[in-house]
Amino acid sequence: MIALAIAGIALVALLSLSNRSIGVNGRLQKITQATLLAQGKMGETESAADRGTLQYENEVGEFTPPYDEFRWQISFEDTPLPSVRMVTVKVLWGDEKKNQLVELNSFLF
Repeated sequence: MIALAIAGIALVALLSLSNRSIGVNGRLQKITQATLLAQGKMGETESAADRGTLQYENEVGEFTPPYDEFRWQISFEDTPLPSVRMVTVKVLWGDEKKNQLVELNSFLF
């Protein structure tokens, strides 16, 4: 009887751990996808700067399906060097109050 109780407690603990693992895996998938989307936006921004077509204006938008649950923000800041600007790309998802985002920073010459 005691062995059965111990086995029951162990099974409950393992099921709890398994459910938590599934939740963590889902969050990691979102972070990975957001990072890849942010890298893509940063690449587009750097490419536009190289071509001389970048407007250096803050922008916001949403990704197209199948990534429509993600939003993006691009902002620019001056630096002490006049020919260098800092660009920040943020990819956000979920509820804004939870502050779920990935942020990349780079410098444009």
